[in-house]
Amino acid sequence: MPAAPSAPARPSSPPVKRPPAAERVYTHIKEAVLDRRYEGGTLLTEGDLAEAVGVSRTPVREALLRLEVEGLIKLYPKKGALVLAVSAQEISDVVETRLLVEEFAARKAVPASPKLVARLEELLEEQRQLAHAGDLAAVSVKDRCFHAEIVRNAGNEILSRLYDQLRDRQLRMGVAVMEAHPDRIAANITEHGELLDAIRSGDAEGAALVVRRHVSRVKVLVRGDDR
Repeated sequence: MPAAPSAPARPSSPPVKRPPAAERVYTHIKEAVLDRRYEGGTLLTEGDLAEAVGVSRTPVREALLRLEVEGLIKLYPKKGALVLAVSAQEISDVVETRLLVEEFAARKAVPASPKLVARLEELLEEQRQLAHAGDLAAVSVKDRCFHAEIVRNAGNEILSRLYDQLRDRQLRMGVAVMEAHPDRIAANITEHGELLDAIRSGDAEGAALVVRRHVSRVKVLVRGDDR
């Protein structure tokens, strides 16, 4: 019998490109700093980082220089890189900037579009699920997304870009608060619910008041002044 015709060869999938080595190191260190696996005061060495990511020391140096510019680490020649702790001044600066931007955005959110309300409801539910799973880093990300959604809705691109510059500091402080004050996770979610209720009901001043109380609390908790 004649041989059955062979099936046409399937086109092979293109290989998945890995990010450049320096980008992988940068992502590794930055994520570890933001979720506090590398806490403030930790000394990182090029050799350890190269081994952890599986690269040579050259891309490690590139990544560390980039992170120093961003203010997350301080380089010390022949010693390594020191992860910088969050200073009291930085906390104060971030909170003041957040209040200026977020109170304005909360007022501008009223009257709220159905699209904004639906998105905030979705983010709030995701926060609840992540909190139940105990993923503090992910909760912090969703917490920040909730506020950022309101800021974007204000329609001021300059303020949105300014707010985006706070992202890394917000995430780092958020994880610090939740680690030190686990009960604050539920309180944050409750306050987000209050903010959503005020926006949904058309209470602009009520929304701004919730923001002021909610964001000001961060300063007290991160600095350890809570009683």
